[in-house]
Amino acid sequence: MENEKPCRLLVINPGSTSTKVSYFENDRNLFTESIFHDAPVLLQYPTANDQIPMRKAVITDFLKSHGIDIHSIDVFVGRGGSAYSQPSGVIAIDDTLARDTANDVGGSDHPAKLGVLLAYALCKEYGGKMYTVNPTNVDELCDYARPTGIAGLYRRAQTHVLNQKGIAAIHAAKLGKRYEDCNFIVSHIDGGITVTAHAKGRMIDSTEGAGGDGPFTPTRLGSIPVMEVLSYLDQGHTTEEMRKMLSRSGGFVSHFGTSDANRIHALAEAGDPKASLIWNTMIYQIGKSIGEMAVVLKGQVDGILLTGGLVRFTDIVEGLKESCGWIAPISVYPGECEQEAMASAVLEVIRGEKEAAVYTGKPVWNGFPWDHQNTRE
Repeated sequence: MENEKPCRLLVINPGSTSTKVSYFENDRNLFTESIFHDAPVLLQYPTANDQIPMRKAVITDFLKSHGIDIHSIDVFVGRGGSAYSQPSGVIAIDDTLARDTANDVGGSDHPAKLGVLLAYALCKEYGGKMYTVNPTNVDELCDYARPTGIAGLYRRAQTHVLNQKGIAAIHAAKLGKRYEDCNFIVSHIDGGITVTAHAKGRMIDSTEGAGGDGPFTPTRLGSIPVMEVLSYLDQGHTTEEMRKMLSRSGGFVSHFGTSDANRIHALAEAGDPKASLIWNTMIYQIGKSIGEMAVVLKGQVDGILLTGGLVRFTDIVEGLKESCGWIAPISVYPGECEQEAMASAVLEVIRGEKEAAVYTGKPVWNGFPWDHQNTRE
């Protein structure tokens, strides 16, 4: 927008193996860096919250390296999650959201939550405004995606909402359509992996990547039969070990002691039998999850979209085209569009074009009617 007053945004995007930071002036992304953190380093911190000083130092070093005065930042934007489930879109960060995020009231200790906590801490210290956009716990699940075989135990909405919705909107525009008019299967493939069915603009079913669901990943254990988990615990392993493997020490970390996909891929290419088997099993499991989501969409799939850092490996893309290309055309979007998606959405709020939602401190969905029949309001 011409003659628009400069708005300086700092976009903070913590992931399971990286911290990505961007500095925007209005729509212009002037500086972006993604700092890799190998799993053995992160495992020094008992919880995601304990990583805040380390990740904050990454942010301040980023600003110093580019000569940016942190006092000049107008808006801090952080990726989010771990609070109660939320609607899609822009949400203002306040004391309640920060508290619920820190306390993991939504039931997931995922590093994405640190975007909210870092934005909150920096904004409180230096002033400005603070927002989160499409956190990992946006809940648009259809009712069939919720129940399990245990009464009162439900599957949660927990996926790479920000990148998936951003990529889906971009792809719909390429087709000359609106995101709300399309059915897509979107798979975010990186340190964490999720596969989601997008039906007419809503994520109606998804693997819960950080909850022990779907494919295993560089840092996550993926779906495992419950009987095998119980046997593992009976061998003397602790529930705390299992919790860590949900999002930080499972997958490649458990098999090889590192989450560095470049190292594992190099071993596989060199003919290492274990690395080759584990790497290709990951691809196999991603394909299985894509097939499940095709069933959710009843075969009415306008496209399969592959995104995230690991699609830089051509054998992942080719393997999924071989196993899933018959379902729908496969399109590849290397990396992600999360930084631009967060900045663009918040600028619409700053310009008065849209309103930010207010965190209610209550989940979007809180059970079926029969769950409350024997409880008092």
